Amino acid sequence: MLESNFTNATVPIEQLPAILNLNKQSLSEKYAPLNRLLNLGLTLFICVIAMALYFQPFFDLPKDFLNFLPFVIFAVAILGFLITWFSYARDQVKSYTLRELDLHYTSGLFFRKVVSQPITRIQHIELKRGPIERKAGLATLQVFSAGGEMHTFEIPGLPVDTAQQLRQFILQHKDVVKHG
Repeated sequence: MLESNFTNATVPIEQLPAILNLNKQSLSEKYAPLNRLLNLGLTLFICVIAMALYFQPFFDLPKDFLNFLPFVIFAVAILGFLITWFSYARDQVKSYTLRELDLHYTSGLFFRKVVSQPITRIQHIELKRGPIERKAGLATLQVFSAGGEMHTFEIPGLPVDTAQQLRQFILQHKDVVKHG
């Protein structure tokens, strides 16, 4: 008879670490105001285009459309401000935690979401920077897990240095954990 070292002991729930009590790191202080500015800018741009259409003298628009357009402009402005507030409040609760063996990302204003990824299961990790992020000195860290073609999650609004340090730590530590 073969002797097996396999065990599968029961783990009491009380001994498990609480994932909601992680030492969370906030995103850059520039991130939420930048998103707020972009949302307000887009809202203003749409309203200005609609107002230019309303007051343009080059061609006649249908009377019903002209009567309806001020309500559309008002609705876009109100909706834009509400979306901006919601986006700003949502950005305030986003955070991440890097531990020795895993990476966590928390988001969601009304419905909290915590995505946890073991470092050994990270296939690769990318820094993404658009023109506005580059100007603000920010980056988005995209985490790709093994077995998936899309990214598992992304952590936006990180200072570039922090994003590069996180990426380097994960890449180096991933090899140490696998070969250690």
